[in-house]
Amino acid sequence: MTADPLSRVLAALADPTRRDMVARLAEGDATVSQLAEPYRMSLQAVYKHLRVLEEAGLVSRPPGPQPRRVHLEAQAFDLLDIWIERHRVRIEQRHRRLDAVLAEMKGDEHGPNHGQDHGDEHRGRPETAGHLDDA
Repeated sequence: MTADPLSRVLAALADPTRRDMVARLAEGDATVSQLAEPYRMSLQAVYKHLRVLEEAGLVSRPPGPQPRRVHLEAQAFDLLDIWIERHRVRIEQRHRRLDAVLAEMKGDEHGPNHGQDHGDEHRGRPETAGHLDDA
């Protein structure tokens, strides 16, 4: 089963070595040997990490003889941007609603009607009228 593109990107970035490679490639293209330098792993292991990044669409290597430079594909981050922004907007909307409720509650405590009976808002509603009389 093939994962959706966003899941592949997130899975590829879940590994700290691959995140480090992506961060280094953000500075500029590099050969596999250059990417392998700081890691205590075999070149074969570095190629495995690169294969995961390639399958996720995060990096590319042009065909041809070695050494080939690894290139970061910036458009792959668009998926992350869209996903993050969608959730950021929802969270900000929730926070605005919460801020409004809190401001209203604070206004009720310290507003001009503080300490007065707020029964007017329940008049004419039989389901709440009894509760007001009990208070």
